[in-house]
Amino acid sequence: MSRAVVDPSITEFIQSLPKTETHLHIEGAVPWELLQETFPGEFDKTPEAWAADFKYENFTTFENEVLHYAGSYYTSPERYHESAKRVFQNHLDQNVRYVETSFHLGILEVIGCSGPDIIEAIRSAVPDGLEVRVFMGMLRNHYQGELTAVMDEIPNWGGLDGIDMHGHETIPWDSWAGQLWRRTQEAGKFTKAHAGEFEGAKDINTALDLLGTKRIQHGIGAAYDPATLQRLLDEDVALDMCPVSNVKLRSVESAECHPIRKLFDAGVKLTVSTDDPTVFGNDLVHEYDLLISHLNFTKQEVVQVVRNGFDVALVDDATRSSWISELDSIELTL
Repeated sequence: MSRAVVDPSITEFIQSLPKTETHLHIEGAVPWELLQETFPGEFDKTPEAWAADFKYENFTTFENEVLHYAGSYYTSPERYHESAKRVFQNHLDQNVRYVETSFHLGILEVIGCSGPDIIEAIRSAVPDGLEVRVFMGMLRNHYQGELTAVMDEIPNWGGLDGIDMHGHETIPWDSWAGQLWRRTQEAGKFTKAHAGEFEGAKDINTALDLLGTKRIQHGIGAAYDPATLQRLLDEDVALDMCPVSNVKLRSVESAECHPIRKLFDAGVKLTVSTDDPTVFGNDLVHEYDLLISHLNFTKQEVVQVVRNGFDVALVDDATRSSWISELDSIELTL
């Protein structure tokens, strides 16, 4: 899928749409050309994972590759700023208006800086014409040792828009997560969580029950459990999905059988994003093209997916309405 040839007319259509990116890991998005500039000769070879038919052996192999790229580059807040500046310019070039990106808690221990330092580095890279919301991501077993004091302060961090739960779904959920999510919500920040990509509908329900969030990252397991699917509808829970990532990580068998089609048809509010584009070699054109070329989404249905992104965006009603009006005008020409 990614790096495959996309029909120029489809590319033009997708490019014309004002869009959102609501599921993006900044550590998994360091621009490839920035790695090449920073480490001459080390990143000359195009990654195997960029091939259209590539699939990772397992999640750990994928995670190690992310850590290799991110660990090589992200050594200071200044590097977060430089990477984010290029990432956000790339969004503008794709006609993206709104981005939610997360940085990972574990990096604080590695490079010895504070969360607010990274938040400021990312926020100061935001260009005119783009709205960006910054999240902190963590693992289900992160609340231990010296990190507990850091995590207890997260709800008080200025400039942080919310928190997200990352990582292996096989790690058991723990009560600390519910407590931190509630404190963060009470502080006026937004919360979401990765769930149900590999561990099914039960994982989604645990996340909803424990964390009280209304946004699930991935959440493909809901498509295989009628009760969970209905719960998403009843509770107006949105799924921020990444089809190329799901195929390459083997959480679905193929693009053609991706459950995003079933979830969309059932009326679930879902968005489309790139997840970790450095590793997958994808962009939003490839994500939306997958819907059209592999899952028979019409242009009108693609417009609805884009509209969902604006519906969940953390912006004021006037800003949201202006974006949706622009989208509506395009839809009238289809």
